[in-house]
Amino acid sequence: VQLQASGGGFVQAGGSLRLSCAASGSIFRINDMGWYRQAPGKQRELVARISSGGSTNYADSVKGRFTISRDNGKNMVYLQMNSLKPEDTAVYYCNADIIGRTGLWAYWGQGTQVTVPA
Repeated sequence: VQLQASGGGFVQAGGSLRLSCAASGSIFRINDMGWYRQAPGKQRELVARISSGGSTNYADSVKGRFTISRDNGKNMVYLQMNSLKPEDTAVYYCNADIIGRTGLWAYWGQGTQVTVPA
């Protein structure tokens, strides 16, 4: 099982980006999916998570600006980021709790850089 994230980039403050993450491999079921981020010198933190049924939760810092969604048919999760701020600069990682041939495991994507200059 692999997670492949894409969509990061360089955007001016106030701009938007959309991150995508595709899960592939021997997948029986995907439970929660989410996005985390890690800024230089800081710990990795939760940005948003979404359950298989579509329930969501967000970090307070992104509420009202970011939207997480998923396409269960395509095994994908997305993060629409609007009104980006310099403090959103970080490497963004997708995460998914996946049941495969060897059981339930948490998987991580490789990370995609988002840069919002001050």
